[in-house]
Amino acid sequence: MISDIQQDAAARMAKSIEALQKAFTKIRTGRAHPSLLDQISVSYYGTESQLSQVANVSVEDARTLKVVPWEKGMVQAIEKAIMSSGLGLNPATQGTVIRIPLPALTEERRRELVKVVKNEAEQGRVSIRNIRRDANAAIKDALKEKLISEDDARQGEDKIQKLTDQYIKEVEKHLEEKEADLLSM
Repeated sequence: MISDIQQDAAARMAKSIEALQKAFTKIRTGRAHPSLLDQISVSYYGTESQLSQVANVSVEDARTLKVVPWEKGMVQAIEKAIMSSGLGLNPATQGTVIRIPLPALTEERRRELVKVVKNEAEQGRVSIRNIRRDANAAIKDALKEKLISEDDARQGEDKIQKLTDQYIKEVEKHLEEKEADLLSM
């Protein structure tokens, strides 16, 4: 009973970490990375498609992304989608190749991004704590229904707390890495 609750909590906490990592990849660090364009969708023959499904996105150098559409007719639509994405990027088209230079981050902008990263990390910690609360509530419900003993309930809550501490440390580790990445360069 308790092991089921613990496994469920661990799986949900792992998903919270994955969500945090995805949120962190959307925050650009000044280095070119193809995942910056992951959330951009392009109108492809009347259907919204992700940019990665209609073009090849690659890193040309440390500050430039290169987008090569699979069809020549898509160049204008892709360029328009990148400009209207809200990422503050200005693509430069050369024939069928779209180059996207990433502007260098100012110190002020880096500090703002650090605040955003810290906020995302706090959301991750809150999510993990909510999972802990749900798991502890499930343990207490099992105790009330006399499915487990008080000792088992206490041990289960201790295990859930250790699991929570482990995942909170993981959030802190990811936060430190991203913060160092943002402040370097």
